Amino acid sequence: MSASRAPSLQAAFVLHSHDWSESSLILDLFTRESGRVAVAAKGAKRPYSQLRAVLLPLQRISVSLSKPAKADGGEVQTLRSAEWGGGATLPSGAALFSGYYLNELLLKLLARHDPHPQLFDAYADALRHLSEGDAALRAFELKLLAELGLLPDLSVVTPTQAPIDPARRYQLSPESGLIPPTGDASLPGALLIQLQAALLHGSPAALRQACSTDQPSLKTTLRGLLHYHLGHQPLRTRALMMDVQQLTDS
Repeated sequence: MSASRAPSLQAAFVLHSHDWSESSLILDLFTRESGRVAVAAKGAKRPYSQLRAVLLPLQRISVSLSKPAKADGGEVQTLRSAEWGGGATLPSGAALFSGYYLNELLLKLLARHDPHPQLFDAYADALRHLSEGDAALRAFELKLLAELGLLPDLSVVTPTQAPIDPARRYQLSPESGLIPPTGDASLPGALLIQLQAALLHGSPAALRQACSTDQPSLKTTLRGLLHYHLGHQPLRTRALMMDVQQLTDS
């Protein structure tokens, strides 16, 4: 008989964790190979466990997982090992809230066991640039919507498929796609063309650069689109960020 092969490591981030027992955790991981998965981390809460310093949110880790096991009434995989994957340290201040906002988006919009390697890479890139401003947030929101098939082609008017006019403004509707503006929230055609080109090119830097212009309108548009696809459920992290901002301003 041949020796059993050791499980391969895969890149992952911890999106969320909750208690499973006095000594163990159930983790929601975002992995590059398998997408979002539920994982049992046995003994992770013990004081001497090496996992305590590794299983932190917003930190890239490498994990190996064993076959699924029953926990909390549903199938989860068991964490066999985890180690720090290198990269930036935990963000602070506003960037920390932004990171938790990205995690909540993934938890609510991404189905389990649905791999999105390009979205994983976009998430990792966004975490590295959160401290530089909101462009990283807008770029990730766009990439998330595009990966999930919730973003129309930004270079054409959706109902007619006519090319976007760079000199005109357009509205991005959750139900109708890209249409002539009927309300206050609209985006310039030149920006839409730039965003579509950056999405097709696949360059995170190009997408962040495109998102750095006309940010208030882009933020309003994308937040409305996400709110619609979230079933109009408020995001806890967004509400917390607004409360903190109000306290800071006062």
